[in-house]
Amino acid sequence: MAEGKLFIISGASGVGKSTVLKKVMDSRADLQFSVSATTRAPRPGEQEGVSYYFVSKEQFEQMIQQDAFLEYDAHNKNYYGTPTKEVEQKLQSGHMILDIEPVGAFNVRKKRPDATLIFIEAPSWEELERRLRGRGDTPEDQIALRLERAKWELEQKEKYDYVVVNDQAQACAERILHIIAQVADGK
Repeated sequence: MAEGKLFIISGASGVGKSTVLKKVMDSRADLQFSVSATTRAPRPGEQEGVSYYFVSKEQFEQMIQQDAFLEYDAHNKNYYGTPTKEVEQKLQSGHMILDIEPVGAFNVRKKRPDATLIFIEAPSWEELERRLRGRGDTPEDQIALRLERAKWELEQKEKYDYVVVNDQAQACAERILHIIAQVADGK
């Protein structure tokens, strides 16, 4: 079997990536999701090895020294990284989606120029702010940090192969599925 295609999805915190990606993943059996490692604390409902690999800062830094990441980045005072071994193994049996920040996406692109980069954005800045505050689990100082980072992330969207607006989760997922079909299936 030929190696699968690699798709990278990015977007600012609060844009609705998790909701959209669940719909995308539920729609195609040949898609696999990469589980990233992080030093941040789990959110309610997140599971070890499913949502993330939750590791200590010391463990993460040891993995960096071992060159165990396809990419990694630090933001919101935490590390996030994509384990290389997992990506290589999963691409042998299907297509793969990575949910990573722009810095990580561009680092993966350097190592995997064949990766397809898709940026998800909110319909407006006001809607992004509303979604971030609507979570109810994020302190105001963290919201301010995320909004500051979102400004920079939005400036990076021109470097992506596709930009998709998440005005409604199902419609956004369908647009992403159409892109995946074009790239992976030639349709």
